[in-house]
Amino acid sequence: MQRICVIGGSRYFGKLLVERLRAAGHQVTVINRGSTVPPAGVEHLAADRDDEAALVAALGARTFDVVVDQVCYTPVQAAIAARVFRDRARRYVMTSTIEVYDPATADLPVPDQGVPVSEAAVDPASWRVRADLPWHDDAYLETHYAEGKRQAEAVFTQDGGYAFMSVRSAHVLGGGALEFTGRLAHYVDRVLGDRPVAVHADPLPTAFVHYAELAALLHWAATGTDVTGPLNACSGDALDVYGLVDVIASRTGRTPAYETVAAGQEASPFSFDRHYAMSNARAEKAGFIFSRTRDWLPQAVDEALAVHGH
Repeated sequence: MQRICVIGGSRYFGKLLVERLRAAGHQVTVINRGSTVPPAGVEHLAADRDDEAALVAALGARTFDVVVDQVCYTPVQAAIAARVFRDRARRYVMTSTIEVYDPATADLPVPDQGVPVSEAAVDPASWRVRADLPWHDDAYLETHYAEGKRQAEAVFTQDGGYAFMSVRSAHVLGGGALEFTGRLAHYVDRVLGDRPVAVHADPLPTAFVHYAELAALLHWAATGTDVTGPLNACSGDALDVYGLVDVIASRTGRTPAYETVAAGQEASPFSFDRHYAMSNARAEKAGFIFSRTRDWLPQAVDEALAVHGH
């Protein structure tokens, strides 16, 4: 049994992670603002992670083997957590994102087309931290989400107060009504409504992960490995927007329609005009084996269709 603190963990794969940790016999504490109560048998601490004094007061003398941070978006939040948990935890796992690799949001080298990006493409040990930027402004944070994650990773990595892993999640799908982003629902709506899907002229593949598999990966990252540093979390096969829509079409018997947007314009959620696929080789070398997108996507589509009564 390990003592594990989950910051966030109130919905989607975070909620599933908490349930799995508890079922595995770990002593689990969830920290959130108090709006969502965790499952029975899980300790609940209500605190605002942005309020360092309140967080310290809520924690009291508690210490943990591992902290899993599901809701760290800025270097300011990371710096608070780094100070608060430096003497309270031996390992820290932060949920990050595929978006740290987006060349549209930072000066990053563009990889060769068709070559999945490895973790080395963004090195948090050398990434510059700018805590003076307006991270408290919701509008700024929304447009700088990827950079906020990059800098948050950098804070924890450069702090060095504990073993740190950042889990860079691919685009998460599955779970039907649990999938709060609405991105798969967008495509289901378009296909069922015989409305065209907006795509780029030559959309490139991207990486996906099933929400239950991401919860399993986070469980493993917290309790099953000593690996540190960035870790990509994605299924083994990338998929472009046409491949995604084809699965929906095959489950509905509909023929999808498309409209091409002009260069530089925004298309539908998973149509990308730039390289956006990750390699999961580091995770698999460490012992976590992912499924393939094509293995679980049909069921995820069926769950989304069921929500729509189809």
